[in-house]
Amino acid sequence: MKLSIVTPSYNQGKFLGDTIRSVIDSTRPPDEYFVIDGGSNDGSVDTIREYEGFITTWVSEPDQGQADAINKGFRLCNGDIIGWLNSDDMVLPGTFDRILKVFEHNPNAAIVYGDVFSIDEIGETINLQRFKQLRLPDLMAFNIISQPGVFFRRGALQAAGLLDESYHYLLDHHLWLRLAQQGEMVYIPEPFAAARYHPAAKNVAHTRHFGQEAFRMMAWMRDDPRLGSLFAKHKRKIESGAYRLDGYYQMEGGQFWQGLACYGRAIIIRPVVLALEWKHLLYAVLGIAGLQRAKELYKQARKKKYGQPTQQ
Repeated sequence: MKLSIVTPSYNQGKFLGDTIRSVIDSTRPPDEYFVIDGGSNDGSVDTIREYEGFITTWVSEPDQGQADAINKGFRLCNGDIIGWLNSDDMVLPGTFDRILKVFEHNPNAAIVYGDVFSIDEIGETINLQRFKQLRLPDLMAFNIISQPGVFFRRGALQAAGLLDESYHYLLDHHLWLRLAQQGEMVYIPEPFAAARYHPAAKNVAHTRHFGQEAFRMMAWMRDDPRLGSLFAKHKRKIESGAYRLDGYYQMEGGQFWQGLACYGRAIIIRPVVLALEWKHLLYAVLGIAGLQRAKELYKQARKKKYGQPTQQ
């Protein structure tokens, strides 16, 4: 069973070397590794050239954005299993061996995914994103799984189609929704990767756009002939999930009042959200009250709890 990995890149030179090394230094390196750079001018190309002996193919040319770059890589892939790793993230040691074994033992699996560390700009752990076993209706309700910890069959991708390049923030989730219609989802409760959070990252710098795409995606699910009946069956859960996601990202962007308003809508639609999201609601209240010190102590406690992801 062959593995292909794609890394899209654009002006992330300060992190790109860590990303590439995490792939090529794996105990079981991928059979194919493609780096698709969007014409960076920050020294990224020099980094790529430093490792080009370990890269199957790389390009550096203007593109139409992240989804376009990733799709270029997907079109080059010949492996049975595919993953993509953004140029500021890292895969953990042993992950490739593990996921290939899982796919071998689960022939009906279209997607295999695991947990993901959140790390900051200097590589210190902020959080461990723990997930659970999900099904298609759960994805429709915007239960998000972290992209660097997700791998999928090339056959499922061929059946589902490439990334929709009109999405810029939830492009991965839109793909998971289509891949999950092609086979089973298998969750492994182990850390697979580390996702980096830094000021230029989309999930930090452009948080208000995530909710906009969630509501657009909700309309797509409602009108899609393959998902319409499931949407009708789970309508309240899906609507509540969209507001929940919007609230989460508004808070991540420091828009605490807007985040609370979104969570309020989610709770009205589905009251169980109050019990599920009380920690995020408390975080918003601390932010509104200006208790920055309490928030920082909370983050420091999580760093001490989880340690360094590269040592896992």
